[in-house]
Amino acid sequence: MLLGLLLVTAALFGINALGVYGFQKSSWAPELALDLQGGTQIVLSAATADGSDPTQEQLDQAASIIRQRVDASGVAEADITTEGGRNIVVQIPGVADEETRNRIQASAQLEFRTVLYAGDPATEFVGEDGNATPYPTPDPTLQATPTATPTNGSDMSWITPKLQAEFLAYDCANPENNAGTADPTQPLITCDDTRSVKYILGPTELTGDAIDDATSGRDQQSGAWTVNLTLDGNGTEVFGKISQRLYQNKLAQLSPRDQFAFVLDGAVISAPQMNAQILDGRPSISGNFNQESAEALADQLKYGALPLSFNTESSDTISATLGTQQLQVGLIAGLIGLALVALYSLFSYRALGTVIIASIAVMGVLTYIIICILAWRMGFRLSLAGVAGLIVSIGFTADSFIVYFERIRDELRDGKSITSAVEDGWGRAKRTIYISKSINILAAVVLYILADATVKGFAFTLGLTTIIDVFIFVIFTHPVMQILARTKFFGGGHKLSGLDPDALGAVYHTRSQFRQVTPATGGRAAKSSRSRGEAERRQTIAERKRAEALAGDRTSSDRTTDAGSEGER
Repeated sequence: MLLGLLLVTAALFGINALGVYGFQKSSWAPELALDLQGGTQIVLSAATADGSDPTQEQLDQAASIIRQRVDASGVAEADITTEGGRNIVVQIPGVADEETRNRIQASAQLEFRTVLYAGDPATEFVGEDGNATPYPTPDPTLQATPTATPTNGSDMSWITPKLQAEFLAYDCANPENNAGTADPTQPLITCDDTRSVKYILGPTELTGDAIDDATSGRDQQSGAWTVNLTLDGNGTEVFGKISQRLYQNKLAQLSPRDQFAFVLDGAVISAPQMNAQILDGRPSISGNFNQESAEALADQLKYGALPLSFNTESSDTISATLGTQQLQVGLIAGLIGLALVALYSLFSYRALGTVIIASIAVMGVLTYIIICILAWRMGFRLSLAGVAGLIVSIGFTADSFIVYFERIRDELRDGKSITSAVEDGWGRAKRTIYISKSINILAAVVLYILADATVKGFAFTLGLTTIIDVFIFVIFTHPVMQILARTKFFGGGHKLSGLDPDALGAVYHTRSQFRQVTPATGGRAAKSSRSRGEAERRQTIAERKRAEALAGDRTSSDRTTDAGSEGER
């Protein structure tokens, strides 16, 4: 067990070292939340499609989606609020990187459109002589409507001469070309989010509302990263028909008309080919994904359906709302609590209290390195509420060991040897501890789900430390007690070990020999009166049982003698 603990600890430190020195994204210190570190404040101004003022319901919905984009796990301690009936204020711990800013500002409705044409903007306008030609200006007299009624989103009759001219004139590098407010019932000219491909897309056939869930993961056969979608009932039906049409285009080699584009804020974030007819509403997107790009696309698809569009009004650096002083006060409170637990353990359990102190120390090391890893892998930020959860966990952890030690002492009072008491006490204590820790974890989960964002940090650290507590109890505390029970100091019941049978009021020396309870005088009498009373009570019960057993043996012997005498007669 102890070897397993060393391997687990080494593995955790190795994982974090890989993040620090390999990926350069982790740290040997936990990341702090907004209230302790400060960060970035971005103020977004909302606008509806028709230019009217947004409703409070729309603002609240938009704030909820932005919160999910920024902090899908709920542990990064971001703060997103509405302000003034039109603005959304986003506060993020630390410095917001470009990817995070893009997630916040990519605020238009997510649309699904079929691809009609795709080209390379860099070579689109190179003439026959090899020289770049000016972008042509669309001729307003050209035909603006299809010559025939299009039958579906993949119908090439959507591409009119006017649309072709607009496509030639469309410059992906020009920031004034904003496709985010285009008519969803008409074809769209736009580029991908890297501005490396220019598209003509059909009308919108589905919106992001059709997506129930989007996750990333590895394909079981190829091992490549994929993005997996789950559509609602209507989305399943519509997407099934689209997949049949695009798959037929693929079989007919009509590329790129076999592609289906996901359009967010007017830009194509992905345009995969349709490789099968998908009728179950669970399409999977594959490509040149790594873990980060797959997770980013899944987040965009899952949280992309915002009811409003936004403009960034300001972006500023803000100071910590509480600051370093409050963190220091919290850490001091934790150290005081730890010192009191240590003093109580040594006072009540003598040298046995060192096992409690050592277990808490091991738990502290594991908790620290896990928090560092979580900051790297899932954006966890330690807030003052999270610090409070860590402090509370000290008492919960000590409680587990106290239950175990008291069970051991109960077994010693019944006359068992120390090695037997350790094993039997473990069997009785672990059931109680498992039940109590399950309740703690359940409470933390409920609090995390239902509580405000400012309390999630407390619930998260409380649940995390409870799980670690059970792990330490099984893999460290019990094996250490098994080793100590075989030593002369603890196994021999030294008075300072905390396992002295005399001090605990043990009844038996062995199963057949009672321990005589000798009267004590002076201070020792006052100190051991409780143990002596417990011993006398147990001895009375044990003597009665032994007397009954002896009486039964004597009766059986008498009957045997009488039977023998009768036989002689």
